[in-house]
Amino acid sequence: MAYNEFAYFYDEFNGEADYDALYSQIHAKLEAHGIHDGIVADLGCGTGELTLMLQAGYDMIGIDQSEEMLCVVRDKAEQLGLSGRLLLLRQDLLKLDLYGTIRAAVSTFDTFNHIPDLDTAIANAGFFMEKGGVFLFDMNTPYKHQKVLGDNAFTFEEEDASCVWRNHYNAADRRVEITVDIDYHETGEHFHEEFCEYTYDLDTIRAALEKHGFALESVCDGETFGPLTEESQRYFFCATKQYTQLEE
Repeated sequence: MAYNEFAYFYDEFNGEADYDALYSQIHAKLEAHGIHDGIVADLGCGTGELTLMLQAGYDMIGIDQSEEMLCVVRDKAEQLGLSGRLLLLRQDLLKLDLYGTIRAAVSTFDTFNHIPDLDTAIANAGFFMEKGGVFLFDMNTPYKHQKVLGDNAFTFEEEDASCVWRNHYNAADRRVEITVDIDYHETGEHFHEEFCEYTYDLDTIRAALEKHGFALESVCDGETFGPLTEESQRYFFCATKQYTQLEE
């Protein structure tokens, strides 16, 4: 999935996201595993908010399939004077090539739910990771897909534009079919985008991690970072790589 026009309004419509809490959780996990510096990849970096926050301590690689998203990251990095240690790659996570090893990978805001082949995506993330490396990522839960998104529509009004986000849960294919319609207030332009989120349960995710050399250390609620409940809308995973593949 690649956001196109929506990229330029992603931060406005995602304004309730608590990046500080997310950064604190991720940074604490990296530090706890002895990862104080080195190369960290942000898989599906979006507009780069978290990427640029982590850049204070790490050499960041921001990866996204959307050139529009990467343009937003570049603009932010230039404004903050952070372009020097930032590598941006336009890549599909199912065809990932990082050219060398990384110490950790992060992936947030349900990037991996947008991928129809979770097994390959996790395999690719693990292939470039050093032994002892950490994979920190979140995913929407089946509960959110079925009960929160379901067949509901959400409207976001901002100063520049309005956005209508419509969902349809397809139980047979275990996915949410999403349409996004954006209307610019000043120009009257209209943009329409369609994509899917795929539903993966906890056992499927754990099995894919273990198959590709990860040990799942913990999973918690991805919004409170407390214990999972039956109504948790997001998982947050911490997995460690048990061996290095790229150098074998």
